Amino acid sequence: MTNKLIVFSAPSGAGKTTLVKYIIETFSKIQFSISATSRIARGKEKNGVDYYFLSNEEFKAKIENEEFIEYEEVYGGKYYGTLKSELDRIWKTNKIAIFDIDVVGGANIKNMFPDETLSIFVMPPSIDILKNRLLERGDVSLEEINLRVRKAENELDYASKFDNIIINKDLEESKKIAHTLIKEFIDE
Repeated sequence: MTNKLIVFSAPSGAGKTTLVKYIIETFSKIQFSISATSRIARGKEKNGVDYYFLSNEEFKAKIENEEFIEYEEVYGGKYYGTLKSELDRIWKTNKIAIFDIDVVGGANIKNMFPDETLSIFVMPPSIDILKNRLLERGDVSLEEINLRVRKAENELDYASKFDNIIINKDLEESKKIAHTLIKEFIDE
């Protein structure tokens, strides 16, 4: 099997994490690529499971050492990125890496691995629905929600850089679409 990658990108609150979890539960060949971040853990998040939590200094040192496939500074000085070692870890087990990643990182991975990557953009039905979803989650402040909504308006322009777009109006329908796309990609 060639080393394949599946990228799910979306504005925060569009539903990409829910779809990625569904895909991981459905396909045994697929393994989650754990991103690194310099933000602190929220709620029940665990280091090495949800993210690799690094200090800003640790993150910047890894940038200097060229240890990232891609990285970005987002949301006011916090870094997110994909470590080269994470991709190596997954490919050594003959699995397909799946990413739950911001739109810039997703587009960068597609550009770096154009033939090996299936990229899927998850689009919210509207910005208002996106804002309501973020409010319902209740895990960040209203100020943070407003920042994410403003960022989402710009991120929607990236949709055309992806192989497929899923408009996540109905979660069950979105799961079916994602399942079909991934099954075709895996079986090719």
